[in-house]
Amino acid sequence: MQPRKIKILVVCLGNICRSPLAHGILESKLSLENNCIIDSAGTANYHIGSKPDHRSIAIAKTNGIDISHQKARQFIREDFDRYDIIYAMDTSNYNNILALASSKTKTKKVKLILNENPNIENKNVPDPYYGGDSGFEYVFNILEETCEIIANRILI
Repeated sequence: MQPRKIKILVVCLGNICRSPLAHGILESKLSLENNCIIDSAGTANYHIGSKPDHRSIAIAKTNGIDISHQKARQFIREDFDRYDIIYAMDTSNYNNILALASSKTKTKKVKLILNENPNIENKNVPDPYYGGDSGFEYVFNILEETCEIIANRILI
């Protein structure tokens, strides 16, 4: 009997900076061979159909991950049924996702991604969009560390 696939969705505001990075990092650690499906979305509709921000693409590429094929999409209610775990990048997006949930079962799927990492005090992944390259590097590093923890937990 084939083990059940674990489906993970990572969500930020526009789905062009943070969630594409988390999507790519998790995908590099957990793949179809591990029965995992990873996707990303944004709570806002600003960038639907767009590629990730060029700075997210660049920092991912520097770290051996290609996210250039991703396309931004908006989180929808049906995502609660499609995914087992929904990781929000910050409390604002967490609350926006919860506002769309129609049951306690669905709200239990939603978590702040940095709650998975006991080494980080601030549980909000900062949005690097209006900053420079160093903000993208910082976000990549905290997501890399956190996604490693998540992957190790899932693979056990």
